[in-house]
Amino acid sequence: MKNRVRKVAAVVTAVAAFALGGAAVAQAVSNNNGSTPQANGSGALPQRTDETVLTGDTASKVEDAALAKVSGATIERVETDADGHAAYEAHMVKSDGSRVTVYVNKQFEVVGTESGPPSR
Repeated sequence: MKNRVRKVAAVVTAVAAFALGGAAVAQAVSNNNGSTPQANGSGALPQRTDETVLTGDTASKVEDAALAKVSGATIERVETDADGHAAYEAHMVKSDGSRVTVYVNKQFEVVGTESGPPSR
């Protein structure tokens, strides 16, 4: 009798483990199914796979242009812009905590801004 109870308990445990694992995978897929990315804990959208983080001189010039446009803000990241607004974009947090994206062309001129995380 003990052996049968142990077998049943093992089967129940295995089924529960598979069910929980499947539920976790389903939740992960439904959270980002290729549609609008979800903001992370800080409120910023995660970097997209079709955009590249800028480095070196290009990053510095984009940061300078964006900070000149939105003084007192903090740069979160600068990257290429895959949506066609401009060549580059700077994701920033203003001093009041609100978010802004600054779009910068290849001549390092600001060509637009968008309040909040960019719509994607």
